[in-house]
Amino acid sequence: MYWAEFLTVALIHLLAVASPGPDFAIVVRESVAHGRRAGVWTAAGVGMGIFVHVGYSLLGIGLIVSQSIVLFNALKWLAAAYLLYIGIKALRAKPAAEGALDVTGDGQARAPLAAFMTGFVTNGLNPKATLFFLSLFTVVINPHTPLAVQAGYGVYLAFATALWFCLVALLFSQSRVRAGFARMGHWFDRVMGAVLIGLGVKLAFSELR
Repeated sequence: MYWAEFLTVALIHLLAVASPGPDFAIVVRESVAHGRRAGVWTAAGVGMGIFVHVGYSLLGIGLIVSQSIVLFNALKWLAAAYLLYIGIKALRAKPAAEGALDVTGDGQARAPLAAFMTGFVTNGLNPKATLFFLSLFTVVINPHTPLAVQAGYGVYLAFATALWFCLVALLFSQSRVRAGFARMGHWFDRVMGAVLIGLGVKLAFSELR
């Protein structure tokens, strides 16, 4: 009965998640810098961050945030500050010592919880995701759709997001790919830092529409 609606939700989500943004940048950086395990944990964090957006969308809080300039700006500046923080840290990366860029490991130097929280916070604080899920749950999904079915959509969105970024992590954590990036050493970190800072600045100056 709800298959047509679900397929619409799935298609819109696919187009949105495939669009490069903070989530993509942070998963790529974690995968290249720390390996497959860290990349996958980061992807899992991004996926679980979806539940934050789904939760307040189901509760109607997303509508309140979208209608309040103060609340939206608070969320926006918090997210921008976080992206600037991790971007500046990456931008200040120094050349690694000889032998430090060994790419044979699988990210053991990065604690799973730290990688997970990096992905979770990056996604959970994204105000663009707030507006995306608000529009999804108020425009695309019929308000008469049972809450249990809507929650089911949310579970799908979370796991589909995690799966997508796990694939991204698997791609960028391959030995050949990591070896290529490792040859660029600290310059890769600096480029990714600049990307994250750029995303943070863009977010800081975005407006609620």
